[in-house]
Amino acid sequence: MRFSANLGFLWADRPLPAAIRAAKAAGFDAVECHWPYDTPAADTRAALQETDLAMLGLNTHRGNTAIGENGLAALPGREAEAQAAIDQALDYARAIDTKAVHVMAGNSSGPRARATFVANLRYACTVAAQDGVTILIEPLNPYNAPGYFLNSTGQAADIIREVAAPNLKLMFDCYHVQIIEGDVTRRLAHLLPLVGHIQVASVPDRAAPDHGELDYAYVFDRIAALGWGHPIGAEYLPAGDTDKTLGWLAAYKDTRAKDTAHV
Repeated sequence: MRFSANLGFLWADRPLPAAIRAAKAAGFDAVECHWPYDTPAADTRAALQETDLAMLGLNTHRGNTAIGENGLAALPGREAEAQAAIDQALDYARAIDTKAVHVMAGNSSGPRARATFVANLRYACTVAAQDGVTILIEPLNPYNAPGYFLNSTGQAADIIREVAAPNLKLMFDCYHVQIIEGDVTRRLAHLLPLVGHIQVASVPDRAAPDHGELDYAYVFDRIAALGWGHPIGAEYLPAGDTDKTLGWLAAYKDTRAKDTAHV
């Protein structure tokens, strides 16, 4: 079981290269981020090489956040902007050797939004395949992302099957799934062939995965039993200093190290 630090939330008060170094020092096995575009790709790549960490994924640009935009790919009439955001993300991913891009749908609904999203995902998958990059889509809960187009794992699975591209996968965020639908571990087992990345945070406060509605000791054991071999993304909001919220990580790594030693 390995873990990735989501630097959109963890050490978010530091420049991205410094946050990468902090994740390494804390014992994370990889990193991921939201929108790295204000940091030159060369600086990000240098920090990744220095720490020997992989940047697992990043997000497409959200659009005009001042008016509440949260992605562009499912907005009819905004196809050119959506594809430009996809190109931007894939260019940055290529520069830092990142192998996954989360294409953000945005706030919309209805058949036209779905058709637009499908068309933009087909574009993204075609371009991404040239570099072996996976495109991810993620359902978001209505409390954190009111009006977001993609709002259930069933809807996401249907779209993945419709697009029918081998490099289109589901981002399974246990935090969002618990709020939207619940039944997290059964749902994950059922959807596992479609899953490209798993993320965690406590529910309902989206803090460290060591309390709340979900028993992550059980969830992590079930994920391991399913044969998941990729780092799990810690995408949570630290209450204060990130380093002071990492007891769950140290405890989990220490427990697993003891278990391995006894085998």
